[in-house]
Amino acid sequence: MKLVIMGLLGALAAILANKGVAVFNDGLRPIIPEYLEGRMDKKALAATSFALSFGLVIGFGIPVSLAATIILVHSILLGTDIIGTWSPKGTKGLIVAGVVGAAYGIALVLGLQFIVDLFAKLPVNFLDSMKLVGSPVIAAFAIFPALVVAYQYGLLKGAITLVVSFVVRQLVLYYGKFNFNGATIKLDQEGMALLVGMIIMLFFAIREKPDENAPKVDLVSIFGERVKKIKKNLPILAVMGGLVAAATSLSLLAGDPISLNLLKEGKNIEAAMTSFARGIGFIPLVATTAITTGVYTPIGMTFIFVVGLLVKSPILAFVLGAAVMSLEILLLDVLARMLDKFPGVKKCGDNIRTAMSRVLEVALLMGGFMAADAMAPGLGIFVVIGIYVLNKTSKKPIVDMAVGPVGAIAVGILINILYILGLYLPPR
Repeated sequence: MKLVIMGLLGALAAILANKGVAVFNDGLRPIIPEYLEGRMDKKALAATSFALSFGLVIGFGIPVSLAATIILVHSILLGTDIIGTWSPKGTKGLIVAGVVGAAYGIALVLGLQFIVDLFAKLPVNFLDSMKLVGSPVIAAFAIFPALVVAYQYGLLKGAITLVVSFVVRQLVLYYGKFNFNGATIKLDQEGMALLVGMIIMLFFAIREKPDENAPKVDLVSIFGERVKKIKKNLPILAVMGGLVAAATSLSLLAGDPISLNLLKEGKNIEAAMTSFARGIGFIPLVATTAITTGVYTPIGMTFIFVVGLLVKSPILAFVLGAAVMSLEILLLDVLARMLDKFPGVKKCGDNIRTAMSRVLEVALLMGGFMAADAMAPGLGIFVVIGIYVLNKTSKKPIVDMAVGPVGAIAVGILINILYILGLYLPPR
């Protein structure tokens, strides 16, 4: 079932990219209309897609996926963007995109497991240490609402949000266990801290009043034809949403590194809360770019991941994921008008994405340090810091979020080479 779902997911995502219906890369979405309306040729589109996506697949998606043995969605959908845009036009292109996309999805599942099995057979098994890469992410994910508030409303309100989240975390840690009908229920301290932080963040955002002097622009009326185009493709986009939700329910796929590491630890509810917060952050971006370009995203506003994380049955997850994706598309124009009435929520979208990125950069880098130091005390930190600072000087650096996982994997491979050469002894 896993191979079938990932094969179908890869095939459909590549076909949607080939037809210009949906692409995953936010930077590619505004370019698709240039191609569809004849202002850009196929070669230029393919080259742009490759330039925008390939580095993120190799430098971010794959390393983060390896660290958790769960596929980060970037790994597959950035790849299918490339496959779809490189495939030729017409029926032939749809067939090529579908076949290659399916092969790519299946190869990711098999290839990831193959690499994990290969690492396990090395003289020095470093996979147990690699689990430490995600440890700081789990501890830190509840911080980002405070950072959002600080970005949007100043340091003082951000600090208040952080302190309240901290107090709630500690209270839940020590008093969050109780009995109900003979069963012991324990609340998760990080999950409750995140929930409280999100409530405070939304409280501030909803209170922000719109600027009466600002010019009013009705995007839906201006780009009505492009909204109709998205709604016309609702059935196939619904199937796409269902496949993503089903893959997530099987713990095959995760939408971001935070929920990925929580899913790895079996913290599905906390992962769902994180995905829900991320979805709120993506409403402004997805709604605005979809309305203005007529191109949607294969994961919608990311709420389908919440479905997959909470529903264990892949069949039920497929049905509910398709329903959620359909509802998002049907409400596109309503959401756009609502965002105009609540400018604070609209601004929150950008700040949520920025805050999550900042927290992840620090947490994954720290996790890389912890994993590398567990493999080779002293040497591991030397290598990861070396990669980090040299990456800053590169003309084509990998994203900061990927440096920790990449560094930890590099240390794992290096110590095996040194062991064979007689220059390394595993720590006891």
